[in-house]
Amino acid sequence: MTKFIHVLSYLCVVPALLFAQADPRQAVVDSINRTFSYQTGTILLNKGMAKLTVPKGFKFLDATQSRRVLVDIWGNPADVATSTQGMLFPLDGGPIADKSWAFNVTYDEMGYVKDEDADDIDYADLLEEMKEGTEEASKERIKNGYESIALVGWASAPYYDKAHKVLHWAKEIKFGDTSTINTLNYDVRILGRKGVMSLNAIASMDELPLVKQQIPGVIGSVTFEPGNKYTDFDPKMDVVAAVGIGGLVAGKVLAKAGFFALLLKFWKLIVVTVAGGFSALRRFLFSRKVTEEPSSEAS
Repeated sequence: MTKFIHVLSYLCVVPALLFAQADPRQAVVDSINRTFSYQTGTILLNKGMAKLTVPKGFKFLDATQSRRVLVDIWGNPADVATSTQGMLFPLDGGPIADKSWAFNVTYDEMGYVKDEDADDIDYADLLEEMKEGTEEASKERIKNGYESIALVGWASAPYYDKAHKVLHWAKEIKFGDTSTINTLNYDVRILGRKGVMSLNAIASMDELPLVKQQIPGVIGSVTFEPGNKYTDFDPKMDVVAAVGIGGLVAGKVLAKAGFFALLLKFWKLIVVTVAGGFSALRRFLFSRKVTEEPSSEAS
């Protein structure tokens, strides 16, 4: 939980709003959400290699702001956010809300992913291997000051559309020991000539029906430009990826931290500090950052 302390530094800019509403927590949330600016329409991805037509009902947050969300607010390790191209949020949503979810858009220039293995994968066996790998990764997370992580199972079994070169599946993930609602990672992979465009939905498990409803539109929102499509592969000059379809499914997971749980935990401290000035809160936050986080951890 130490990484989540970063998000509380945002509270230092909104002391006047804390008692402006019946629920002062909502004033904090609204103030932070207003610091983000969004786009709609057509977005060029990875220097024009592909384009995203923002689906109806969504808004797009650029890469710089998305890294801030993923690392500073949602509590992911910094390396998870390096490849983000941006995030898609529902029009009525935002990074901080009681019910907040989004698609993180990334590109991995891993090479041309051969899909010959798609029909031969035993996804039950793969799931067990992924659980073991997640257990090992959890040990490293704990060492670095993050919550433990456990892969519970498939929230939606993997499916590969061979005609359109699109793969999608969903995982149910548990962070920490006290969370009552598990996290949903719904993954969409669109294969291209030199790599893979990914749209990863980060949500709560109770939002699975809502996320699944958006999958067809989201899949159709991303297209590779001519020369970069899967069918443009040239075996004489292009690199073949080290993984196949199974390797894509067994990739990393993203965390969505429980902001409200954290806010409630520190709420008494926040209210007391507002009365006496925010300088004490700032000293508390940054002393925690220095003393508790490993010096090698990126922020």
